[in-house]
Amino acid sequence: MPAPDLDTDVSTRLDTDLAAERAHLATSRAALARMRERAESLFATGDQVAGDAYAAETLGRTLARRVAELADDPTTPLFFGRLDFAEVPDHEATNSEDTSSGDTSSGDHGGRRYHVGRRHVTDEGGEPLVLDWRAPVSRSFYRASARDPQGVAVRRRFGFSSGALTSFEDERLDRGEELGTTSRILTAEIERPRVGPMRDIVATIQPEQDELVRADLADSICVQGAPGTGKTAVGLHRAAYLLYLHRERLRRAGVLIVGPNRAFLSYIAAVLPALGEVEVEQATVEELIARVPVRAVEASAVAALKHDARMADVLRRAVQAQIGTPADPITVSDGSFRWRIGLEPLHRIVEETRREGLPYGTGRERVRARVVGLLQRQAEARRAESPSDAWLRRMGRCRPVVDFLDAVWPALTPEGLVHSLLSDPARLAAAADGLLTDAEQALLTWVKPARTAKATRWTAADAVLIDEASGLLERASGFGHVVVDEAQDLSPMQCRAIARRSEHGSVTLLGDLAQGTAPWAATDWRESLAHLGKPDAAVVPLTVGFRVPAAVVAFANLLLPALAVNVPAAESLRRDGGLDVRTVADLTAATVTEVRAALAHDGSVGVIAADEAVDALRAALAADGVATATADDVTTAERVTVVPATLVKGLEYDHVVVVEPAAIVAAEPRGLHRLYVVLTRAVSRLSVLHSEPLPEPLRTAPRQATRVSGW
Repeated sequence: MPAPDLDTDVSTRLDTDLAAERAHLATSRAALARMRERAESLFATGDQVAGDAYAAETLGRTLARRVAELADDPTTPLFFGRLDFAEVPDHEATNSEDTSSGDTSSGDHGGRRYHVGRRHVTDEGGEPLVLDWRAPVSRSFYRASARDPQGVAVRRRFGFSSGALTSFEDERLDRGEELGTTSRILTAEIERPRVGPMRDIVATIQPEQDELVRADLADSICVQGAPGTGKTAVGLHRAAYLLYLHRERLRRAGVLIVGPNRAFLSYIAAVLPALGEVEVEQATVEELIARVPVRAVEASAVAALKHDARMADVLRRAVQAQIGTPADPITVSDGSFRWRIGLEPLHRIVEETRREGLPYGTGRERVRARVVGLLQRQAEARRAESPSDAWLRRMGRCRPVVDFLDAVWPALTPEGLVHSLLSDPARLAAAADGLLTDAEQALLTWVKPARTAKATRWTAADAVLIDEASGLLERASGFGHVVVDEAQDLSPMQCRAIARRSEHGSVTLLGDLAQGTAPWAATDWRESLAHLGKPDAAVVPLTVGFRVPAAVVAFANLLLPALAVNVPAAESLRRDGGLDVRTVADLTAATVTEVRAALAHDGSVGVIAADEAVDALRAALAADGVATATADDVTTAERVTVVPATLVKGLEYDHVVVVEPAAIVAAEPRGLHRLYVVLTRAVSRLSVLHSEPLPEPLRTAPRQATRVSGW
């Protein structure tokens, strides 16, 4: 009898398993479609079951959101992993799963199998076909290891192409088998060419990232992330996780994503909707504080001073200086009687209100209410009955009370306060005494101020001051959680603007001190966190990168000693990719040739140059028949994007062509920091073209080592 063909048996079993997984995928997609159809049906008939117009509107919004959350993209895998839990002997089985902590080692899951994906999908009987990656049991997909299996016998990863399941690989954790970063499917997903918006990383989250993603809502954290470590993805996935865990609370309080510019926000905009989260606000800091139109530009030294934390104290003093001292009693007539309030009770009202530390506008209304309260008590004593609400409102608006308010607690607007402060040297001197030097005060004072705040041509830095003033006058509406990316470029005053919107919520701060390019860029996260009102937040470093190839990281790291920041050097697990640094005679012609060569590979191509060179490069590429997109146009099908160096932060491309590093460095005071950002945008290959000498720190690179295999 011939010996059994083991290879054939294994191949047959693998084919059978693959067919079964494809069938499960088809079943899951059909179930998701039924869930969406059910939600659409309820949405269509919701107004017929609602009790009133308000209930109908509320129900309609809820159902519309549910329909959007159940959208299915056929090109995106519905699940990416599977957990097979080991059988648990009867005497060890328990009913003790702690769903709050995500403990999955109990007997509740013994012998169970779960497919892990981007959202929860159930069959018609309510049984899960796909488990949401944020569910407590799913944590084991990211945390289980051969050393700590957490009850998992087999962890399976799936390979996909355009939404079709093509392969899988198993890790037998119960036998001590673990692939880790040598996983073929994991590596392929990380290195998959990218064109268009940023993708989610739910299939590739690493244990140290997962720990940050699943941090408690009450915890504010700061992630110091080297290039390619996935800090942006961590912040977005933490937002998605918190929305899953605290759905109603955060739906009421809101979640806000703050990014450095619109190009960046457009780039990341698709991540949360892909995870089923469609109600997260996104804004730049400038949009967040946009109370006035910005129509002017000022000297960088003036802007830097306005962003200084001392300006918060200057504005606070300017507001406090508006509060006066009562000079005369109040006499009020209601048509029947004349009521009088003497100086002593008026002094007491103003001082008590001042000591309460309320926002200025609230304090003014508190003074009004207390004055009216004294009039009310006199009326009650005279008439032996309480006056009507209409009487109380009339007293609060009567001329003697309003005149008193205007004298001791005048109405203010944020714009009017800043206008008066920067227009009047004496008023500024009084508010800035001991805080700003005479030279700094002179720098701030307008030479030819507009007659009114409305007529003023405001600058971007003025908008920051106006927002600070607004916070002194009234409480800003806040969010339950705020994610701030590229936070190293926030000024102290911008941090305070975000702090006012997260006073009762938590913050995820993301950034890299080495990538700070603003004149006021942070050099110590503790200072930024103090301005954000979260001084006790944990600062967690991420240094191991999965995105940028090691050769590119090593080249960019040559700049670190010159950046004057205390951050650990980035490391990379990627040994593929390529780096090519070349001196060329004609930059424009060399760029066109390089882009043509890059298009022979899969993926996106980013051409990054000093801002003033961008238009000419786009024109040269167009003349050669190469269609290009801009940084703002992330939904384009064009593979080549020409990006100004000042807008590239947070973006990434498979092949990056950097044109003339020396020009990028010379364009701004923190040009070396900008170049560090530029050099770390490549996911696979980096070409550096220059005709001028490279910046000094890069000249130490061994020329023979700057061309790497895999090109």
